[in-house]
Amino acid sequence: MEIEKAINECSDQRLQTKYKNATYVIRRTFALYSFEEIAFSFNGGKDSTVLLHLLRAGFFLHNKDRGFSGSETDSKKECAIRTIYFETPCAFPEINSFTYELANTYSLQLEIIHSDFKSGLEDLLKKKSTKAILLGTRIGDPNAVGQEQFSPSSFGWPPFMRVNPILDWSYRDVWAFLLTCKVEYCSLYDKGYTSIGSIHDTVPNALLSFTDSDNGEHFKPAYLLSDGRLERAGRARKYPSKDDNVLTVSNGNSTDECSSKTLSASIIAVGDEILFGLFEDQMGVSLCKKLHAIGWQVTHQSVVRNDVDSVAEEVEERMSTNDMVFIFGGLGPMHSDVSVAGVAKAFGVRLAADEEFEEYLRHLIGDHCTGDRNEMALLPEGITELLHNDVLPVPLIKCRNVIVLTSTNVTELDKEWDCLLTLPNTPLVQMAPFSSKHLSTMLSDVEAAQTVAQLCLDFPDIYIGSHRRSRAGPLIISFVGKDQERIDLAAAALSGKFPLGAFNEYR
Repeated sequence: MEIEKAINECSDQRLQTKYKNATYVIRRTFALYSFEEIAFSFNGGKDSTVLLHLLRAGFFLHNKDRGFSGSETDSKKECAIRTIYFETPCAFPEINSFTYELANTYSLQLEIIHSDFKSGLEDLLKKKSTKAILLGTRIGDPNAVGQEQFSPSSFGWPPFMRVNPILDWSYRDVWAFLLTCKVEYCSLYDKGYTSIGSIHDTVPNALLSFTDSDNGEHFKPAYLLSDGRLERAGRARKYPSKDDNVLTVSNGNSTDECSSKTLSASIIAVGDEILFGLFEDQMGVSLCKKLHAIGWQVTHQSVVRNDVDSVAEEVEERMSTNDMVFIFGGLGPMHSDVSVAGVAKAFGVRLAADEEFEEYLRHLIGDHCTGDRNEMALLPEGITELLHNDVLPVPLIKCRNVIVLTSTNVTELDKEWDCLLTLPNTPLVQMAPFSSKHLSTMLSDVEAAQTVAQLCLDFPDIYIGSHRRSRAGPLIISFVGKDQERIDLAAAALSGKFPLGAFNEYR
């Protein structure tokens, strides 16, 4: 069998392990269910192409286990399995033609469904008894959260066993298999497509783009993508626009005026050492300044204990009320490093081994980070995106709208922040910057309070606040917003309420 031979003769031990585990799942499936009770869901993509050939190899090994003598039909010898294909008008023509070519080559019993996935599956299962469906789902896919290699179908769906032989395969594993076994795959992958959806939401991955001598744009093949976590970068994604009308709160009043458009963020520091007063949190202050510089509003900054529940409660509260949450501290192999576990609990997902992240860790700390002992490679399942930059030793971790920073001081934070801003699909949309003006006065708080309170009502789009550096020193009134003209008007209005010289600009 050519697939078995190619894997056995290759030098990639990781691929051999992945192959062994996946074919074991397939052999177990054929042992638990009859051939007629099993179906294979194929969509023409790279993952299902891998699964097709693993199915062929697994069926070959299953028959070998049973000492197959050739008495069964030729179709079964070739694993001509029932193959479900959902054909839609939005599919790429290349995907359709590739699917039909494979079906013809390997004598697949192609069953084409034109309706939506769920209703099409319901109709199919009513017509033919199907107890197990083999799927090319991998961890990181939108529907992979909570699934195991054998997972019953979800509530509300027709009952069947979902079989996921390549659930723990990475992007690298998929391409290692396809290239090692020299099997045909859809031609779109050689044109820069790394994850294929519909013709309306899929384009070549910009990370594979290059310009030739004639200044024409071309794309490298998909297997040259260095960071597999960016395989979906060619899918259409929605990011907040600078022109979006985003609601913000200023002086306790809601406003959506164009001059005050902003996005909000919270900052969470994890560390008992901060709460014990043994260590001063300088990174939180630095993050506030950095977010302010790109026009983001920091709504909350907190410090929590090195405790999974404490981290989870804080993340859960902040992620629902902010566009982005930044968390730092509590990362590493120590018993007190619980930040990632807290994030996973906040989202209600489990921690699962991320092999691509493990590769980075192994490269960083060598043999001290291998196999099952590498707990630092456990990341929130199904919601984690690795934000990679060549400047960083390991990628940053993004779980939906939560970014886990690995820096431990301001210098390291500066480097991570610069990398975040330069990512091709950076989650940090740069908004209109904030401007500010500060006035100082020797007036007492009581003398200024009523006038300042009225100004907050007159200028709801401007943040107006006050502070003192010392009780004996001047009172500082601050005006912060995104419209310098409005800031100047508010400052002038305050000065105009008092005798000339009562207020001076403070820098």
